[in-house]
Amino acid sequence: MKNEKNHKEQQVKVYNFEKGKLEIVNKVSRTDEEWKKALNLDQFIVTRKKGTEKAFTGEYYNNKKKGIYKCICCGNDLFNSDTKFDSGTGWPSFWEPIFQQNIRTEINKSLKKIRTEVLCSICNAHLGHVFDDGPKPTKKRYCINSVALKFVKKVK
Repeated sequence: MKNEKNHKEQQVKVYNFEKGKLEIVNKVSRTDEEWKKALNLDQFIVTRKKGTEKAFTGEYYNNKKKGIYKCICCGNDLFNSDTKFDSGTGWPSFWEPIFQQNIRTEINKSLKKIRTEVLCSICNAHLGHVFDDGPKPTKKRYCINSVALKFVKKVK
C-alpha cells in the first residue's frame, strides 16, 4: 500500500496537445549533474536554479508563429501560441496554460517581494511567474523565460 501511494505521488495528469487528451505520466526527477548534461548553461540556471533571462533577449518573446510551447526539460505541453500576447515586458507572455494541471504554482518571496512562481508539473522546472495584470478572459499574465521553452510549430 505504501509503495502504491508513493508511485501515485510520482505521477501527474497532464494534457497532451498532439493527442488531444489527458494522460497520466511519471514525474521527472534528476540530479543537478544529470540536468547539467541535458541542458545548456542558461537553461540550467533558469529552470533548475530559478534564474531569469534578461528582458528582450529571449528567442520567443517576439515569436508570432503558431504552435505549442513545451518545457525545455521534459517536453511537457505548456502554452498554446493562441494565448500568447505582447505584454511589453520582453518575455513571452500568455493568458493561460494549455491545461492548468500541466503547470503548478508556488509563492516566491525572493527579491523582497511576493510573486507567484510558475513551474512545470512534470519536472518542476522554473518557468517564470504569473501576475494578475493580463488580458481578458483570464486577466492573467504568465511571464515565461524563453530558455525554459521549446517551440514546436503547428503543421497545417
